[in-house]
Amino acid sequence: MMLFKELYGIALVMGHFKNIRALSFSALSAVFFFCAGCSTIKQPSEVFVVPDYTEQDVLEHEKRRIAELSERNPVEALWRAGLLGDEAVSAQYAEAVYALLEKAVSESDFASAVRYYQSLEAAGFSGVKNLPLSKRQLFSEYLKNVPGLSVDEQLLPKTITDCVNATVTIWVDRGIRIQNGAGYADRVIGSGFFIDRRGYIVTNHHVISDLVDPKYEGYSRLFVKLARDAETRIPAKVVGYDALIDLALLKVEVDPPFVLALGSSAELAVGDKVSAIGTPLGLYGTITSGIVSSVDRKLFTTGSVLQIDAAVNSGNSGGPCIDSRMRVQAVVFAGILQYQGLNFAIPVEYLRQDLPYLYAGGRRSHVWIGAYGHTMKEGLKEVGLEVQYVMPGGVACRAGIEAGDVLTFVDGRRVYSLEDVQDVFRNFAPETIVSCSYTREGEARNALLYLDERPEQPGYEMYCSDLLSSSFIPIFGMGLAPASTLSSRRYVISKIIKGSIADESGFSETDPVYVAGVDFNEDKSAISAALSTRNKKKGYLDISIRIGSALDGPYYF
Repeated sequence: MMLFKELYGIALVMGHFKNIRALSFSALSAVFFFCAGCSTIKQPSEVFVVPDYTEQDVLEHEKRRIAELSERNPVEALWRAGLLGDEAVSAQYAEAVYALLEKAVSESDFASAVRYYQSLEAAGFSGVKNLPLSKRQLFSEYLKNVPGLSVDEQLLPKTITDCVNATVTIWVDRGIRIQNGAGYADRVIGSGFFIDRRGYIVTNHHVISDLVDPKYEGYSRLFVKLARDAETRIPAKVVGYDALIDLALLKVEVDPPFVLALGSSAELAVGDKVSAIGTPLGLYGTITSGIVSSVDRKLFTTGSVLQIDAAVNSGNSGGPCIDSRMRVQAVVFAGILQYQGLNFAIPVEYLRQDLPYLYAGGRRSHVWIGAYGHTMKEGLKEVGLEVQYVMPGGVACRAGIEAGDVLTFVDGRRVYSLEDVQDVFRNFAPETIVSCSYTREGEARNALLYLDERPEQPGYEMYCSDLLSSSFIPIFGMGLAPASTLSSRRYVISKIIKGSIADESGFSETDPVYVAGVDFNEDKSAISAALSTRNKKKGYLDISIRIGSALDGPYYF
């Protein structure tokens, strides 16, 4: 989640954070590992190896596995069948998915219909042309009633005061909190804004997280207060929420005085003027102005956010960030209270991509293919996404993608960077097939990818699926090679990823390393490793060091 899940909880719910990079890397162990378990190293009993389907017994076994899989996940079965290279088998499962597509259309389940259509199209199934609806008509039906995607001219604000009146205060009543024997009103206050005449409101997920967290056992009720009437609490409900991008869609049964139109933050440049509207510290209808300080802050695990210097305080979360034309360009989500002018907002493009999924209701799930990598550059020019690690048994692994490959096209779109790939992925729901192209040693290749559901902690999935020596590549940026047949804990560093935790901690290739132990915090969101090494950057001194990392981050995809 966000930059890292634990840091995110501190930063956004409390409304401030300090020295993000230092906290997330070198100081992580001190913050997160007071509740860690024993220092053990657990290796998987078996690491997945891509089967050789040219062997008949392997091929027949896989066909049986696919037949079983088709009962619970027909799209994944179609993808797995495509990996076999048998056109007859692929056609069989394509027909099964097409039958589901027709059923979804007949039942007006256009979210499922779109997913089936996209998968069949990527798999090259020509039968989709027989569907009564064209692709354009299908997507039109899917997006027809989604709030915020069309502009309601009659309710657009004409003045800044109208913009203020299009915002609301989010009020989460959590009952009474007992502290030192006394009872206090316990509430969360945030901001939001109307995007549709039917009463749909956008806010941050962290503002309403207690209402959707299955682990929360306390009392909670959701209300909103209009800027024109700060005394009346209006009951509201959560329609959908996205914990990864920190967005939520609410609904109230009132006619909004105004609705805000969504702009395009791609048009924003550093130095452009913006204004933030919300309820900082409970002060209703507050507007502050400033400029865009940066458009590329990587505080999310998928994509970049805007940095603004408009004043933001606790309670601003979920409020709109508007431009001079009174269009929403971003959603405020964090501010650093003790440092003026360091505040952050979610680009409106992410909201646009999220709205169909939020409107569908419930939790918005994101996708991944079980890989890790960075943008590849030739000089200063971005040329693609370099895959630096592939999780055994994951989608990328089964599809034949290897470390060193460079992704260049996804779903027919040219991708030049990690951000480009993430931008494409945000348009899809899990259990969808997409096409991709990549290069290996200069040779162009194609593959089909099945977009699996992104786990809460990708790094932990990789650690559990692979040997420690390889799993340290995505987790710490450090590849290890066994250095002793007598001790499974002695290694030599075989690879260091530039800019990684291992690199910033001073490790170098060929350094000997002894892994004394590996710890996780309670919810497996962070890892700590105790290492001993003879570091050549330190004059070959014997040193012991503990390094830590969150198990989610912007380079897992």
